[in-house]
Amino acid sequence: MTNVSLPKIAAEVFPQQPPEKGMFISLGPQHPSTHGVLRVAITADGEVITSAQPDIGYLHRATEKLAEKRTYQQIIVLTDRLDYLAAMTNNWAYCLAVEKMLSAQVPERAEYLRIIVGELQRIASHCVFLGTYAIDLGAVTPFLIAFGREREKILDLFEEISGARLTYNYIRIGGLMADAPDGWLDKVRAFAREMPGHIDEYDTLLTNNPIFVDRTRNIGSMTPETAIAWGLTGPNLRATGCKADVRKDDPYGLYSKINFNIPVGKQGDCLDRYWVRIQEMRESVKIILQALDQIQPGETMAKIPKNFRVPLGEGYGHLEAPRGDLGFYIVSDGTPSPYRMFIRSPSFNNLQALQQLLKGWKVADVISILGSVDIVLGEVDR
Repeated sequence: MTNVSLPKIAAEVFPQQPPEKGMFISLGPQHPSTHGVLRVAITADGEVITSAQPDIGYLHRATEKLAEKRTYQQIIVLTDRLDYLAAMTNNWAYCLAVEKMLSAQVPERAEYLRIIVGELQRIASHCVFLGTYAIDLGAVTPFLIAFGREREKILDLFEEISGARLTYNYIRIGGLMADAPDGWLDKVRAFAREMPGHIDEYDTLLTNNPIFVDRTRNIGSMTPETAIAWGLTGPNLRATGCKADVRKDDPYGLYSKINFNIPVGKQGDCLDRYWVRIQEMRESVKIILQALDQIQPGETMAKIPKNFRVPLGEGYGHLEAPRGDLGFYIVSDGTPSPYRMFIRSPSFNNLQALQQLLKGWKVADVISILGSVDIVLGEVDR
């Protein structure tokens, strides 16, 4: 066995000295456009990037290991902290896995409310992407309206139904924490009716903006075959033209009763990744309005004891989160806690594709490409 120390391996992968030819650039982890705690080790020949290596691990919180010491109900609060811009869908994906193992039947009203909060979460998450991506490229106004106006309205709705604005802990195993308060569904309907007008504003500010288009069109392109090979999912995969969506391919909840389209791009470039998310916001509005029309009064929680044991075995639940295919794999030994838990987080897979996406492009394109991938490090360093 070769005796190679970890510092030596790290030095080979992330060199601290300039390469013999070209330049070594350490991008982050403090750079604001890396959205927190990511360093990308880049080598460049002149302005052209010859290699890029994401350096992760600055935020590691051992969520999967912590789950082994908590009951199944107590784990939900951990899922809030993974993708903290999409806590609702993280709650939901975990509960799906446990409900499959329990063979629990979730009441119909709870399923419709899950769809409503899940699609509101998708819009809110894409608003964060829209605002931060625009400000990455020098446009401030979209950040003020998408991040500070539409998303705030959704957070107000979430606060009213769950009591929290970021870590909701709202979706529970077998149903929901509570039913929607009186008048809440009417407020959601009012928001859904006004949202298409706001999306038209985004088109005016960015989709039809020649400067924004010049910074994103034909930049960081990827074919569907390459995207699949790297394990991409969600808007990043659909931007390449691949019509893959868990809501259609492996329907969960009551999505089979909802009509909606799957927007796809053509070039798989930064502009397509942006455009797909804009169109997904329009589709989410359609989904919410249909769910509001179909929802009926009823129970919001299955009859599950507070302290339960999951039968011996293994289970997997996944859904279409704002950033892609999010899954929880659980192994049960029949005790009140999981024996093992593994999370398939979309940002982890999407991030690794930077090695492919950045190579061959110029240093000035790095922020445009990195922002278009829309990662959340909370679920990368889980």
